[in-house]
Amino acid sequence: MNKSMLGIIDATIHNEEMKELTFKRSIAAVPFGGRYRLIDFVLSNMVNSEIQSVAIFPRFQYRSLMDHLGSGKQWDLDRKRDGLFFFPSSVGEVDGNTGSFQHFKENEDFFLRSTQKYVVISNSYTVCNMNFKVMLERHLNNRCDITHVLHQEESMDIYILEKDLLVKLFMNYEKNGYGSIMDVVHDMNSGYKVCNYEFTGYAAVIDSIESYYKHSLELLNPSVWQEVFKKNQPILTKVKDEPPTSYGKDAYVKNCMIANGAIIEGHVENSIIFRGVKVGKGTVIKNSIVMQKGVIGSNCVLESVILDKDVKVEDGTAITGKLDSPYLVRKGTVQGALMNS
Repeated sequence: MNKSMLGIIDATIHNEEMKELTFKRSIAAVPFGGRYRLIDFVLSNMVNSEIQSVAIFPRFQYRSLMDHLGSGKQWDLDRKRDGLFFFPSSVGEVDGNTGSFQHFKENEDFFLRSTQKYVVISNSYTVCNMNFKVMLERHLNNRCDITHVLHQEESMDIYILEKDLLVKLFMNYEKNGYGSIMDVVHDMNSGYKVCNYEFTGYAAVIDSIESYYKHSLELLNPSVWQEVFKKNQPILTKVKDEPPTSYGKDAYVKNCMIANGAIIEGHVENSIIFRGVKVGKGTVIKNSIVMQKGVIGSNCVLESVILDKDVKVEDGTAITGKLDSPYLVRKGTVQGALMNS
């Protein structure tokens, strides 16, 4: 039996609740977990499930996403046959509410040429470690038309179905009124057998600043970490050659994730520090996320803060948010003591 699967990542969603984190990037490209991007999780799940052909359908601000993924080499998708494909949408931001089926139809030749029998469709912003082969076996055993993945009875926006059925749905989307696979699943009168698959592992949908902050810090819990980062199902990402992190003689670090290339000379607790971050002497950082190449001066205080990439915090600056409402600093900005006084 042909059990080959085609991976489809729907990266068309633009969520206003992500605020400045998606000001110049798609949600799929948002940095997460010290060295990853959100898309790394679903893409790695597909590769670990022996999916050899993955198509990404982005709509908004996808330059950084394409830069991150490149040819797909880090995911073993730089192939002569199959591999990684990008299909940017021709639909502009004005028409941004158009469903993904229009996007798929614009690229129907890709689907018609693909040799895989089944399709896994996923969003680009769910953090989990899932084996889609197990999901496919369940789909086949129950003779489902569409399998819909749930976690704690909430949709994960992940689906499996035959490729021919998907083509039929998106080729006729104007007639049947379905803008996306979600519309089909929610239509009780569609005539298709929709089966629910309950995923019991850890899963986090990142769709707001609050959820990004909450689920980022959850990674500091060893049990969550072990569920997400499994040795036999690794989460892959773009490799960067940087030295190990350097710790000053007065540095203090407790319950943190610190990526390579950082320089830590202050106090860092219950926080996530990305690649190439510098933390000055006398600085205290708690319950915070500092993204790539952030520079934190001396004698600063950061608590419940999210610093996007390339942020500079000048000496003596204090920035404080709340655990349920973190303070977000936009990419590439400078924060100074006089600005916060």
